[in-house]
Amino acid sequence: MAATVKAMRYARAAFEIAREQDRLDKWQADLEELAAIAAVPEVLGFLESPKVGFREKADLLKKQLKSSEPMVLNLLYLLVEKGRIGAIGEVAAGYRLLLESQRGIARAEVTTATPLSQAELAKLKGSLGQLVGMQIILKTRVDPALIGGMVARVGDKVIDGSTKGRLAVLKRELRQGGA
Repeated sequence: MAATVKAMRYARAAFEIAREQDRLDKWQADLEELAAIAAVPEVLGFLESPKVGFREKADLLKKQLKSSEPMVLNLLYLLVEKGRIGAIGEVAAGYRLLLESQRGIARAEVTTATPLSQAELAKLKGSLGQLVGMQIILKTRVDPALIGGMVARVGDKVIDGSTKGRLAVLKRELRQGGA
């Protein structure tokens, strides 16, 4: 799940506080727990309801999250108060990306026309890691429509080495050349 701009602002603020407190992993665990709790439709409905007072919402959260960092609870209260509690999953995802980036880890999504062998996956992870200078966590999918090759996404970088992509470029070039 990609985090929205607003969710990333909250994630960055949380990350900075957690780094100052030297509690990065604890914050990540707390944010993941919050996201899981808020993903329950009944809980989210309760927290988003304008008919339920803030005190009732805060009491529920405090009971559910007894072991959470006090500042994490404050973030949650702020999201509830601003009517943005539905974004806690995006905030947690954004925080995870910031933490992984600090640790030299990047997530890559690779789509191929056919499944890759373990050896090919290992080679691909190494190549992508060298390209971005980070350790890669690889997620793969198969899409026969690519015809051949692959499309890799690492952060905001897209590498289109698919046959479909090459054919599209060739088609564009032929159209421009014939004009």
